[in-house]
Amino acid sequence: MRELRIATRRSRLALWQAEFVKSRLEALHPGLRVALVALSTRGDELLDASLAKAGGKGLFVKELEAALAEGRAEIAVHSMKDVPAELPEGYALAAILAREDPRDAFVSVNHENLAALAAGAVLGTSSLRRQAQIAARYPRLDIRPLRGNVDTRLAKLDRGEYAAIVLAAAGLVRLGLAGRIRSYLSVEDSLPAAGQAALGIECLASRADLVELLRPLRDPVCSACVRAERAVNLSLGGSCTIPLGAYAVAAGQTLKLRALVASPDGKRIARAEGVGDAADPESLGSRVADALRREGAAEILAALVP
Repeated sequence: MRELRIATRRSRLALWQAEFVKSRLEALHPGLRVALVALSTRGDELLDASLAKAGGKGLFVKELEAALAEGRAEIAVHSMKDVPAELPEGYALAAILAREDPRDAFVSVNHENLAALAAGAVLGTSSLRRQAQIAARYPRLDIRPLRGNVDTRLAKLDRGEYAAIVLAAAGLVRLGLAGRIRSYLSVEDSLPAAGQAALGIECLASRADLVELLRPLRDPVCSACVRAERAVNLSLGGSCTIPLGAYAVAAGQTLKLRALVASPDGKRIARAEGVGDAADPESLGSRVADALRREGAAEILAALVP
């Protein structure tokens, strides 16, 4: 293969991620020419709608998958937290790359951290997962939806529409905006989304040649962690819209996985954790999902159904 096309969203962060993969591939495979195919997705276009109500984070992925199916691109680069727990038939995750910082970041012009916000202060986030966990600890805050790409969200903060916002630290770091971070939320206080801060590369399942081409990009440790995290979501129904956190860390051949399911107002949170073999992360994810059910996750999820 001498030419390869990468399907990507048009946002600055998505383009950075695609360019990162492009540079890695060209370094690994001298003579390979890699081009970007930038596309607009429904998730990018529905700026005034709640992602949960509009169909979830999968809205960022479908147009890229269509480009693969139609032969307009060979691979697609995704933020793993945006990839549905179950891929459509005929598609495969060929590689999961090393993870950036998985924590959530507190960003504000005038305040150092969540504790510094006064009662009634407006906090922006696009994530029900973040909303639920923050509301549980800081019920005095006025948490409101915040959509748009990273630059759009920062602009809304700078215009004074929000006292503070919470974003994924990884996106800010990758865009050279780490200086905007006032403080980090620990994973104990804000459990990350499944796959947060990891990049994934998708291709058609029939393309064994692409799977082999992408093999050197795989990070075995991150891959095992993300597979365990995604298995929790899949075991609980695979929805992209539920307030679910799942985060795994590796120690040798062992994974420790923590997960939670919450009501959006943070008044009900089911938590569970488990330890398992890194060689079988899906089993660990399934076991932790079962433990979440025993802690009341099914009842929380049932209450989310309109």
